[in-house]
Amino acid sequence: MQRRDKINYYLDIAETVLERGTCLRRNYGAIIVKNDSIISTGYAGAPRGCQNCTDVGYCKREALNIPRGTRYELCRSVHAEQNAIINASREEMLGATLYLAGKDAKTGERIPDCTPCALCRRFIINAGIETVICRISRDEYTVTPVSEWVENDESLQL
Repeated sequence: MQRRDKINYYLDIAETVLERGTCLRRNYGAIIVKNDSIISTGYAGAPRGCQNCTDVGYCKREALNIPRGTRYELCRSVHAEQNAIINASREEMLGATLYLAGKDAKTGERIPDCTPCALCRRFIINAGIETVICRISRDEYTVTPVSEWVENDESLQL
């Protein structure tokens, strides 16, 4: 048996976390890691105590045919990255890495262009996270230094 490389190991964990997601369109799982320790996890779902899309049986954004990446104010879910950040202290996140994986809720297929939305990028910057690694396929991923988003702040536009 060949040992799994560390980055894909963490992406595998993020992919397991997304299985808790309650979005009817796309589910994401995020984990924040620092010094080889998992600090926090998060998945897409409604705020605590509120009904999830899986509970109400429909997605408002899907019903209105709203394209991906727009009109998030109509979404019931808190994003995976946001939940992971909410569940950790800023001190723990300074210099950390966020690992993100996504799957289509209907097909179960990986989202190959998985990346944080503009709003989540703002959260990630303010949290002090240093790097974001997004799964493309079982063994492929992208690595983005968060400093690139700061330097090119047009990437933060919705």
